Amino acid sequence: MTERHWTVYLSGEIHTDWREQIEEGAKAAGLPVSFVSPVTIHGDSDDCAVAILGEAPTDFWKDQMGSRMNAIRTKTLIQEADIAVVRFGDKYKQWNAAFDAGICAGLSIPYITLHDEAVNHPLKEVDGAAQAVARTPEQVVKILKYVMTGRLERS
Repeated sequence: MTERHWTVYLSGEIHTDWREQIEEGAKAAGLPVSFVSPVTIHGDSDDCAVAILGEAPTDFWKDQMGSRMNAIRTKTLIQEADIAVVRFGDKYKQWNAAFDAGICAGLSIPYITLHDEAVNHPLKEVDGAAQAVARTPEQVVKILKYVMTGRLERS
């Protein structure tokens, strides 16, 4: 019997290395997983539409055009994911991450939130629909390992 291969969508904050920590931890654990993400280069994400389609009449329309183009990738990758990890950092408000969590909830795609305790209250609804709330990338890796292998390793 072949082992199931999982796809995990990594959503949210783009200013720290949390994605790399999860990917490296999963690799070290030998997990059967591929990771996918939205475009994480902020300038590319913001400028994609005007770079491809030409200038927008206002900043509002620049944002609208770009967010719609980015949504093609985001929606497709979320729909194809087995699990999502949604990271909320403390420096910026990640409204897009909250939206991604809502998409996951609406599509019944399990998701794990990853954030500090300081934002428990503003994320209470997002956390309430999550299958787990983690504080560190290491905890996320342990959750993924348990879910993917069905084995609990006690520390």
